[in-house]
Amino acid sequence: MSRSLRHGALAATAIVFSIASLAACGAGNDAATLDVRPDSAAARSGDISIQNANVITQPERTATGPAVVSATLFNNGTKQQTLDAITLPGTSAAVQLHAAQGKGPVVVPAGGKVVLGGKGNASAVIENGHEAAQAGNVQPVVFKLSSTGEITLGAFVVPATSYFTDFGPSSLPVAPSKAPSSPSTPSGSASATPGTPG
Repeated sequence: MSRSLRHGALAATAIVFSIASLAACGAGNDAATLDVRPDSAAARSGDISIQNANVITQPERTATGPAVVSATLFNNGTKQQTLDAITLPGTSAAVQLHAAQGKGPVVVPAGGKVVLGGKGNASAVIENGHEAAQAGNVQPVVFKLSSTGEITLGAFVVPATSYFTDFGPSSLPVAPSKAPSSPSTPSGSASATPGTPG
């Protein structure tokens, strides 16, 4: 066997081994790629896992008004749980929870998920958001669930801009300008009496 053929065979063998070892990174339930953690706040306890947790403040740094907690809660169990409370340790801020339909508790269904924040989803509103969290910080957040209990994580505090625009609070509404008063009905004009056909 010539020297160049031996070198070619060795190179081919090295390539096969490197491809096989790279393929092994993504194979099976204990694959190395499963250890990669997202660049966002996440935690797990019992059947509940929480991902993409953020505290989203007003779009402008100087604006006052509410902030929100956004997150996705997954329930890997066989029984539904309710999200009973969210607290922000180290602050006196109160977090108001609202179900997606507006009434009742925020439910994390068995084998399902609930999303906090965004149109049509449940919400967690921090009334005095400007005092509770400053953009750029990491805020401890405690999620209290009916069966699992408390799950604590450090959520990034971000303004409601860019990717977070649709999940955070909007700018404070501007009061409408005073509209001119409607002209009075001239006397003698016909007007229908409520409840009678006109």
